[in-house]
Amino acid sequence: MRSSFHLIASLASLLAALASGAPADGPIADTAAGKVRGLALPAPGGAVFKGIPFAQPPVGDLRWKPPVAARPWTGVREAVEYGAPCAQVSAEWNAKTAAAGSEDCLTLNVWTPQWPARGAKPVMVWIHGGANMGGSARGAGGIEPAFDGAKLASQGVVVVTVQYRLGIFGFFAHPELTAESAQHASGNYGLMDLAASLQWVKANIARFGGDPRNVTIFGQSAGAMDVGYLMASPLGRGLFQRAIAQSGTVLIGGHPTLTLTQAEEAGRGLAAKMNAPAAGGLAYMRKLSTAEVLKASPPYGGGGPLRPAPDVDGYFLTKSPAEVFETGGQAAVPLMIGNNGREWNFTGQPEALRKGIAGAFGPLTEQALKLYGMEGGAPVESYPPYGNAGSQFSTDTSFRCPSVLIAGQHSRHAPTYQYEFTVGPVEKGTPHSGELQYVFGVRGVQETADPDAVQTQRVQGYWVNFAKSGDPNGSGLPKWPKYESTKREYLELSNEGPVVKSDLRGKVCALFGEAVRQRTGRP
Repeated sequence: MRSSFHLIASLASLLAALASGAPADGPIADTAAGKVRGLALPAPGGAVFKGIPFAQPPVGDLRWKPPVAARPWTGVREAVEYGAPCAQVSAEWNAKTAAAGSEDCLTLNVWTPQWPARGAKPVMVWIHGGANMGGSARGAGGIEPAFDGAKLASQGVVVVTVQYRLGIFGFFAHPELTAESAQHASGNYGLMDLAASLQWVKANIARFGGDPRNVTIFGQSAGAMDVGYLMASPLGRGLFQRAIAQSGTVLIGGHPTLTLTQAEEAGRGLAAKMNAPAAGGLAYMRKLSTAEVLKASPPYGGGGPLRPAPDVDGYFLTKSPAEVFETGGQAAVPLMIGNNGREWNFTGQPEALRKGIAGAFGPLTEQALKLYGMEGGAPVESYPPYGNAGSQFSTDTSFRCPSVLIAGQHSRHAPTYQYEFTVGPVEKGTPHSGELQYVFGVRGVQETADPDAVQTQRVQGYWVNFAKSGDPNGSGLPKWPKYESTKREYLELSNEGPVVKSDLRGKVCALFGEAVRQRTGRP
């Protein structure tokens, strides 16, 4: 009778594996919470494990609370499918991702280049972009490629892609949340998710062939901003040894991070949109459905003062991240940082451009207008990959100049390497996310051909070398000098190959830096 029971159980397990698409003999790895079964990769080999939970689903009473470690499971958990994307508002670029969204989304994916795992390989942990309001660890939204880590892992690293709470679920602050918190903080739940995923990596990645003492966090756009927040946070200490920030910093646009008071005020407005009562509002909001909460959310990329965003909560962020970098309080780890040549293509009217310049430069607007070739001035720089004055301005203030400032600040404390990426059609410029297909070696969803093999080899070579040693240089690659305040050298990854240049947009970025100092009141 007992043997019959075990036979039935084994058959049931086999049928479940077949139904899920997982081979019954797929690679099995141990984690602290239980065993997972993934998929073997084709030549050159290795394995992938998808949808591994690193925290409990943040639903019910766990909604708007710090992540809690995943519950242990018995048996073998199938890990052959991506977990659901985190719940998010729908915009044109992320419509499919939003349609599949769920609050039960705190999962990660692991690609390892060898199975069975051998040695201890460098680990690269990817943080996706999407304004901290959209996107997923799977990718393939908008112009980004699928974030399939197989090709990058084949270069000799273990690749991890993670998911974190977004928008109103990840960055909602409220006085009632602050009051119930043991740390007297609220908001930043999405950033805490990222720290929890890195704790998972530290505890488990050796079982997948990774070295928990050699972890590189890398991200793009909001993911790069989050890299900066992790560097500035006491909760990030010791969880990574290197960082790569692609088109995003804690200084994006030059605007300061919200204070807790400002974030709580935004939360009051969002609570009102959820029709929360004055008494017991938090309990009421936690009982709302995912759809009802999303209905109260500002639109993607908008919302003004009600937009949920990272805040200086006194726990995850104890000071303004911009101040932390300015005073040298960030994690002193090697940093690679850069931007694309034309992140945005500006198509607006001159009046809109003047208004934008005035908003960014304030009292220095007249000087800025001259640098952009307006109001009788001559353009400070005319470089075809940069596009018109409006495209230059939008890239300068959102990405290029913030990267220049952070590179200068960080280089005083740790090795820093700056880049600009201009590979692509000169007439269109290299747009936001345009470098990603080369980093992952996977065609973008809007591309008609695979990324150039030579350019991909260079990009992956630099990125992987940096993950291995903190220095992107290596055999067969043109020399990439460190960023130093005296020379300000950076590497342009161009159509013609890597080229060393210096003082990226020097006059414009110096003026932008002065505008930031005046706005914040810091010397």
